[in-house]
Amino acid sequence: MNLLPKSSKEFGSVDYWEKFFQQRGKKAFEWYGTYLELCGVLHKYMKPREKVLVIGCGNSELSEQLYDVGYQDIVNIDISEVVIKQMKERNANRRPQMSFLKMDMTQMEFPDASFQVVLDKGTLDAVLTDEEEKTLQQVDRMLAEVGRVLQVGGRYLCISLAQAHVLKKAVGHFSREGWMVRVHQVASSQDQVLEAEPRFPLPVFAFIMTKFRPIPGSALQILELCAQEQGKPVRLESAERLAEAVRERQQYAWLCSQLYRKAGLGSVSLDLCNGDTGEPRYTLHVVDSPTVKPSRDNHFAIFIIPQGRETEWLFGMEEGRKQLAASAGFRRLITVALHRGQQYEGMDSIQAELSARVMELAPAGMPAQQQVPFLSVGGDIGVRTIQHQDCSPLSGDYVIEDVQGDDKCYFRRLIFLSNRNVVQSEARLLKGVSHRVQKKRKKDRKKQWPAGIPEEPPAAPGQSIDKSYLCCEHHKAMIAGLALLRNPELLLETPLALLVVGLGGGSLPLFVHDHFPKSRIEAVEIDPSMLEVATQWFGFSQSDRMKVHIADGLDYITSLAGQEARPQYDVIMFDVDSKDPTLGMSCPPPAFVDQPFLQKVKSILTPEGVFILNLVCRDLGLKDSVLGGLKAVFPLLYVRRIEGEVNEILFCQLHPERKLATPELLDMAQALEQTLRKPGRGWDSTYVLSDMLKTVKIV
Repeated sequence: MNLLPKSSKEFGSVDYWEKFFQQRGKKAFEWYGTYLELCGVLHKYMKPREKVLVIGCGNSELSEQLYDVGYQDIVNIDISEVVIKQMKERNANRRPQMSFLKMDMTQMEFPDASFQVVLDKGTLDAVLTDEEEKTLQQVDRMLAEVGRVLQVGGRYLCISLAQAHVLKKAVGHFSREGWMVRVHQVASSQDQVLEAEPRFPLPVFAFIMTKFRPIPGSALQILELCAQEQGKPVRLESAERLAEAVRERQQYAWLCSQLYRKAGLGSVSLDLCNGDTGEPRYTLHVVDSPTVKPSRDNHFAIFIIPQGRETEWLFGMEEGRKQLAASAGFRRLITVALHRGQQYEGMDSIQAELSARVMELAPAGMPAQQQVPFLSVGGDIGVRTIQHQDCSPLSGDYVIEDVQGDDKCYFRRLIFLSNRNVVQSEARLLKGVSHRVQKKRKKDRKKQWPAGIPEEPPAAPGQSIDKSYLCCEHHKAMIAGLALLRNPELLLETPLALLVVGLGGGSLPLFVHDHFPKSRIEAVEIDPSMLEVATQWFGFSQSDRMKVHIADGLDYITSLAGQEARPQYDVIMFDVDSKDPTLGMSCPPPAFVDQPFLQKVKSILTPEGVFILNLVCRDLGLKDSVLGGLKAVFPLLYVRRIEGEVNEILFCQLHPERKLATPELLDMAQALEQTLRKPGRGWDSTYVLSDMLKTVKIV
């Protein structure tokens, strides 16, 4: 039996509702939720002794159930004579104090200020079917009548799907009248809704409009949103921001309904925010593995990524997450990244906080009451300590944080918050610096320190860096490129001249400085804040062999190339990122690979030198163009792709006749490594130079 109208305009028709209730009979119609779903919000804003008017009551059981729990001063009105007759007959004996009246809510017959609550479940939505002039006039009359019959301090409680035009009209009308406006999301209860009834992929909201005494000349607007049933209201600055917040929750509900109905929607991610501050607290990625054979226990699992490890390929890249999901063996895996700046007590508290929310993302077919496993690496949430945060005029907000790695070593990272999932610079902390001591010190600071006993000062930030260890794979590959220089076994005794554009934390030039004792390095960095960061937090320092120039790399090289006696460098390295996120190439900025500029780079490179470039380019067409431009200036071009990353390291030289086959390259890398591994020199035993060049290809 089809009870829904052919067009939404019929919702505003008296004839439609007469026919609807005749066909429906005595069966209650609870389209926007049952009493059990709504009672949490209703009891919050209604008191049992208050006088309540229900407009457009229909044959819903809501009034009856409110009556039965103590709300006995209730008047119900509806435009349908059929339904009013039904409801009178149904309640005459059991609920004698409750009245049902046939009445048009746009022309009510009650005196002014007769009620403390006006309750509307879906009626405004039914009337406001479009934004035509006739409809809007009818709604204006309805809302004006609601305001007239309410006492000062009374509430209009409207249960609605909060479609954009309905929200706009309701909020606009009552905020102009000087009322307080609150939109409260109603908690959904999937098990309590009858499957036979129509289902909405959109969430249900309650508008709570509180009538204030008008203040002449006041333009004050009070607009609030409650996103959780027991949550605190959040004050919003404008009706537009309120509408945006509601729309975000509607999109989330739609996403949940889509994820419930079908798997394999592609890459799905969302942020869950702190209800009090609105700041992101968790980032979720939904990963479906359709090839996993279903069983009772492998429908769904949650994987908590340890703090600080969200940038690793396995967790931070779509392909990595697919591999993780397949190896975990679940049909749907949700990875959860924890945000810096948020406090987490441990796995149990995270599980308690997330359990209800992540169940909204569960796939169809999962057995009822099944326990959903929460997984992690080593069963904990990792350690992240923010050591410093600041804002650079050039690079924007950034943080310095220490995180625990997979092998229980600790790493210091520089993160630009404009690209918070990319590690800008990274260094390993020496094992002698115990992070447990740092954590204990942090806890002790919260306690009252005994009088007269000096507190132990923290370790100097830059003194705890392991300078022999390169964290970044692209830095390891760039260093391996030095094997392309002639006689690599003699490089330690050769007075190499290097120019490095892009300082970051300084680990790349510092490694060259410490391992090649005759080298002289000039580093160019556009952002003076980064020199401070490198010096204070990453153990970087200048010396007679290490100089930093605060300048734009483009201007600096142009200046060098324009000199009469041009300096000549054996090695030029570009490791500089773009500040423009809209480009398909994030490293280097496009101007650094323009052919006229590359000619300037060529002019300051020795004939047998090597130009090494870190390229991060997702635009394949742009990448081909960059490689073509480089090849035109540097005829010998090697490419080394960094596994699991977008980075490619380009090694550029001037003489194509000197190209080396892979076996020759590996021999030269091994010769250089043997020299660097001499006793008494610090060397990372896991760093094998020849491994860095095994996959090198000539363009």
